[in-house]
Amino acid sequence: MLKPLFITATGIRSAIGHGGDETLQSLLDETSGLRPCDFDHVNLDTFIGRVDDIEKQVLPEALQDFHCRNNQLALMGLQHEALMARVQQARKRYGAERIGVFMGTSTSGILQTELAYQNRDSETGALPADYHYAETHVNFAVTDFVCRTLGLQGPALTVSTACSSSAKVFATASRYINAGLCDAALVGGVDSLCMTTLYGFSSLELVSDQPCRPADRDRNGISIGEAAGFALLETGAGGSPDAFALLGYGESSDAHHMSTPHPEGQGAALAMQAALTMARLDASEVDYINLHGTATQSNDRAEDRAVVSVFGDRTPCSSTKGWTGHTLGAAGIVEAIISMLCIQHGLIPASLNTKQRDADLQANIVLTQQRQGVRHVISNSFGFGGNNCALLFGSVAS
Repeated sequence: MLKPLFITATGIRSAIGHGGDETLQSLLDETSGLRPCDFDHVNLDTFIGRVDDIEKQVLPEALQDFHCRNNQLALMGLQHEALMARVQQARKRYGAERIGVFMGTSTSGILQTELAYQNRDSETGALPADYHYAETHVNFAVTDFVCRTLGLQGPALTVSTACSSSAKVFATASRYINAGLCDAALVGGVDSLCMTTLYGFSSLELVSDQPCRPADRDRNGISIGEAAGFALLETGAGGSPDAFALLGYGESSDAHHMSTPHPEGQGAALAMQAALTMARLDASEVDYINLHGTATQSNDRAEDRAVVSVFGDRTPCSSTKGWTGHTLGAAGIVEAIISMLCIQHGLIPASLNTKQRDADLQANIVLTQQRQGVRHVISNSFGFGGNNCALLFGSVAS
């Protein structure tokens, strides 16, 4: 059984708001953050979950080499008074070298490299002098940036397993803390819009020309978004009235196909069952499942098979990607924080934009928002190559 880890502070910035309060209000109002693609560097007929004013974000003077859209978005995600205060308290309590930093991302600051190649010297082909690969593009760049920004010196690494990246950081942090390598951990995920993902998913014929419709009969693809999210994990609630606990997690790698999930969701089912087993909970004790729910034909069908095999067809479930878009490497942390909001406020959100459920799906997809007690939530994140992760959260009172 996992020794519960308490989430004592969070920070989030996505297309539906800055912080938990704005995110919650968007969920309650069923206000989507998706809009027609207006990303400067891309000409595609699709919808995106863009975060406004990233370009205006100014990095600290000492960290100017880290300037890129991804790190600017990371800074926006960190800028929450409660989160920053709690991290500083943790530094005093444990020491800067005893707080781990574990970040998830899929493409990091690759946009900076894309722009650098567009601006090569026309004669020599040299990249611009102000291009800093190590501080922007490499996957560790965002983790390094967060450590330097917060003055944290403990174990630090980046998980990059596509769309499960910032879910798996919870599992990584748990192992590090339980092994005695750190006393607390800041986990998070950041992914920002870039040409590689927008054109790449378009080439796979996976992006929709309208806001995504998870589990809908007529769903036809994803809406790509961007986001940054963070959570501080500690072994005690530390007096925080809003603390939540990570009760269990499950990971699997079904390796069925490079980009397509196993048709029966075998790996996804293994991950959810492992989370239940670790938490010593029965499937009937889970009140809501936040689905990976990308709105592609194959993903939604496979996840449905997995959910029904573990939970049957009664547990309420929905996808929240109709609000934020698919934030790729940040999806795990974004949906983990949404799951905590659901527990805190007794909310089971509808699958936004889903008008008519696919008759081939058997899970209890929620089409109308519900307000009721929520004790335990499973949040699913599944990445390319069968990198699956399920997180199980509960309130301190649970």
